[in-house]
Amino acid sequence: MKKEKIMGTKKWIYWVSIGIILIIVYKFLDNFSGIGKWILNLFTILMPFVIGIIIAYVLYTPSAKVERWFKKNTKLKHVRGLSIAIVYILAISLIALIVKFIMPIIIDSIVDLVNNIQNYYNAISADEITSDIAPWVQTNILKPVVEYIQKINFEEMFTPEKIKTYVDSAFGAIKTVLNIFIAFICSIYILAQRESIVEFIDRFAKSVMNKSGYKRFTNYFSSGNQIFVKFISSQVIDAIIVAAITSIAMSIIGVKYSLLLGVFIGISNLIPYFGAIVGVGVSIIITLLTGGWQQALIMAVVVIVLQQIDANIINPRITSSRLEISPLLVIFAVTVGGAYFGVIGMFIAVPIAALIKLVIEDYISRKLKEKEEIVEENNNKE
Repeated sequence: MKKEKIMGTKKWIYWVSIGIILIIVYKFLDNFSGIGKWILNLFTILMPFVIGIIIAYVLYTPSAKVERWFKKNTKLKHVRGLSIAIVYILAISLIALIVKFIMPIIIDSIVDLVNNIQNYYNAISADEITSDIAPWVQTNILKPVVEYIQKINFEEMFTPEKIKTYVDSAFGAIKTVLNIFIAFICSIYILAQRESIVEFIDRFAKSVMNKSGYKRFTNYFSSGNQIFVKFISSQVIDAIIVAAITSIAMSIIGVKYSLLLGVFIGISNLIPYFGAIVGVGVSIIITLLTGGWQQALIMAVVVIVLQQIDANIINPRITSSRLEISPLLVIFAVTVGGAYFGVIGMFIAVPIAALIKLVIEDYISRKLKEKEEIVEENNNKE
């Protein structure tokens, strides 16, 4: 006699899982603070491994492509290690170039903007056209920045307690470097042993699920991977392109801090809908402060035109297939993701929403098909 199956899983595994979940929920509610602290500590311990998995996931596609190229065009036998080394060298080199050439300009721009922000405000206050909006800028932008700076007490920054904090921070920095090293090593091992890892997951899923449940699992796993890779990679590439063209355009116009604003708009563009609005809005305000209303107006027109070109030409060409998800669901996903997980939540909310939508649609289609089969069977009996 075959064992009963529940939701594609063997019955005993299903009930054991339910029991474990109930125990965890009970203990969590019974000792909320203790369990919460334990989960936080566990998450901290596992963070290097989580980062390693993320790094391996990001570098998997380029590593696989380099490996396929070597197999196709060379007679080398052991090309995986070489392909992984090449991809890591390129990634590290790119990061080093950004840190060496771009980051200093951005940091200098931020420092200069903060130091001269009061002078910029005085300039727009004296202008007849922009004097009306000067109070709004003073209340909503300058006042919070100035109040934060005024709260800094430099004498208290070197008390014994603060020095102890600095020492702890130094040890924390060392620990962070160690965690990054562990994450780096983990990612290399994951890339090197990716077939065996995938095979283990596949065998485990096959052992605990029936045929239909296993088929759905592999389908969701494959679809989810495609959604995340296509969305995240296309968004990152698009953000780099937007940052480059907006920085160049604003530099031609003569906008001060053009690289800083271009990079900010590019990063903001990673967040669907809201990101572009926030990025352009903040850039207009800063340009208004540093270059006056005429330059701000020209910059706004140019950046909005570039955003439209990106949305209608560049982005569709980068993304081979659009996520079939409505704008309303995108806005909802970004809002919920941002509320619970901050900026990272806003960034990954859309592919997660697309995957959930895929699962729900598949469930609805399956249930409707079952009902149609039951109706057809009853009609045949009659």
